[in-house]
Amino acid sequence: MPLDMEMIADQISRAFRGESWHGPSVREVLAGVSAEDAAAHPIAGAHSIWEIVLHLTGGYNLVLRRVRGERAQLALEEEWPPVAEVSSGAWRESQHTLEQLNQQLQSAVRAFPAERLSQELGSEYSAYIQFCGTPQHDLYHAGQIVLLKKALSASRGAA
Repeated sequence: MPLDMEMIADQISRAFRGESWHGPSVREVLAGVSAEDAAAHPIAGAHSIWEIVLHLTGGYNLVLRRVRGERAQLALEEEWPPVAEVSSGAWRESQHTLEQLNQQLQSAVRAFPAERLSQELGSEYSAYIQFCGTPQHDLYHAGQIVLLKKALSASRGAA
């Protein structure tokens, strides 16, 4: 396996699971979040934590579809799907799906031919841009989740 592909897969893993120098990973910021908190909108006009998880799921699905050869784009309902049911079971399932897709993406990246990294992958973006963009996207939204958790905590302190 080329070292380059392993390094990219490792970055996807670290952004999601942890052990990175930047700060908390997606999984770390989701730890201990209840279904009710995940569905809450503590910041007017902002997405909920759960909506962000579903959005990340859509992003993983998109890149995986492109790796399989599709020239795919996300429809709005795929990019920002609504939370269908607020329950602990549904929240656990959303997180489990996200984790499974992250693992699938890591596997797909490891198997991807390094010599094709500079080629377009199902869109105008190269495989390299999409594979490296995935952990960037994860961390951008992990930061949003941190702010949403702080807003939830502040709203409880004010009540």
